[in-house]
Amino acid sequence: MNRKFAGVAVALALALAACGSGPEDASPGGPAQPATIEIGSLYEPQNLDNTAGGGQGITEAFNGNVYEGLFRLTDAGKVEPLLAESHTVSDDGLTYTFKLRKGVTFHSGKALTSADVKASIERVTAEDSQSARKGNLEVITSVEAPDDGTVVVRLKHRSISLVYNLSYVWVVNADAKDRATTADGTGPYKLGAWKRGSTLSLEPFPGYWGAKPANGGVVFHYFTDASALNNALLTGAVDVVTSQQSPDALSQFDNNPDYKVSEGKSTTKLLLAFNDRKAPFDKPQVRKAVAAAIDDAKLLESVWAGHGTLIGSMVPPTDPWYEDLTALDTYDVEAAKRELAAAGYAKGFRFTLDTPNYDPHPTAATFIKSELAKVGVTVDINVITADEWYTKVYKNHDFAATLQEHVNDRDVVWYGNPDFYWGYDDEQVTKWIDEAEQAPSEAEQTELLKKANRKIAEDAAGDWLYLYPQIVVAASDLSGYPVNGLNSQFYAYGIKKG
Repeated sequence: MNRKFAGVAVALALALAACGSGPEDASPGGPAQPATIEIGSLYEPQNLDNTAGGGQGITEAFNGNVYEGLFRLTDAGKVEPLLAESHTVSDDGLTYTFKLRKGVTFHSGKALTSADVKASIERVTAEDSQSARKGNLEVITSVEAPDDGTVVVRLKHRSISLVYNLSYVWVVNADAKDRATTADGTGPYKLGAWKRGSTLSLEPFPGYWGAKPANGGVVFHYFTDASALNNALLTGAVDVVTSQQSPDALSQFDNNPDYKVSEGKSTTKLLLAFNDRKAPFDKPQVRKAVAAAIDDAKLLESVWAGHGTLIGSMVPPTDPWYEDLTALDTYDVEAAKRELAAAGYAKGFRFTLDTPNYDPHPTAATFIKSELAKVGVTVDINVITADEWYTKVYKNHDFAATLQEHVNDRDVVWYGNPDFYWGYDDEQVTKWIDEAEQAPSEAEQTELLKKANRKIAEDAAGDWLYLYPQIVVAASDLSGYPVNGLNSQFYAYGIKKG
């Protein structure tokens, strides 16, 4: 959920490009070798463990590339079997039995067994886990490994989303040590070298059980700002940008035959999150007033220049329970003043907005400060790093309001957990979300989550400013890269040059 940027200067990027391989790279007299793909990103991992606050960057680099799950979420959003060859469900829906794919080994050479799957699931649900999906898997009462090729998962109640949620669980060697700086997965790539603040390289794993990558490896290059990243693409230092964050720069690529611009589907929401536990944001009227005083359309246009979408809730159009709720969050300064007066704040109030230090948060924070001044609300902007945000806001709930992007799909269910960082607590919403998870059909699940989402939006539990666009820019000789960026994953194994 958090993004942490660590970058390199353009000059260093150019130097790296000079050393990169091309589609015709080969040893003297030997056959041409697949090219190494140079990937440009703003999202460096905080560490290499997705259960220890690794952030969006580790998902982008490792999910499906270094680590695999029992199931895989495709770039189109479909769940497919991966390390699970098959599975069955008991009649009461409380026992899932998974048969593992044979012939799978970890990068260390150890054979995959059910003990590794058991340990990996238990690591996500452990008390100290920082996984965003920990709460979704608390339905699990036990994980058993009756033989090396079988995993049995028992539940406290039905869970219509279990298979989907298991696609988030990376299967890791149970004997692996220091997952924050090393990696031992079953994916098509193994970890090469991570040079903090600069690059992270992935090398093809010769013992991979499936089809080998279409390239000779990938190198993620990390930058602190979008301008430096775009310069690296223009000069050939990188071949592709995973997610374009500088719409003003698109004109350099749109009509240039050397590049291809692709706009896919996004699940990333820019959220003004209130601490619903604490005054004044414990009052729905105050939250509604703040939301009404901010012109979301103007903010979106200023940041994304015609790209992106207003959604009015936590649910993006790619979720099955999406409906357009923007009418519940219209820009209306006079209505905002009336709501503030009704809540006892006719003269306004003052609060601190904790703001991550990377784009577009500082820009959005300044815009929000200006907008709220029109209704007598004073905003003090406190710029913090991603690490500080995780500790202060997410872990300690020490904030009044904050800006953050939430990248996952189907994450409206987090409003059913009163212990989540924003502290929204509504018994009816929690009941609907719990019932949706135990629903016997997807149609019933969808209907219940639509009800929950509407109530959350009516309460202005947060202010969902806009849905990011998902724009991938690549060199024209590149193919096979993902364009949708669901949950920030970026499968690299199909990318090739030429």
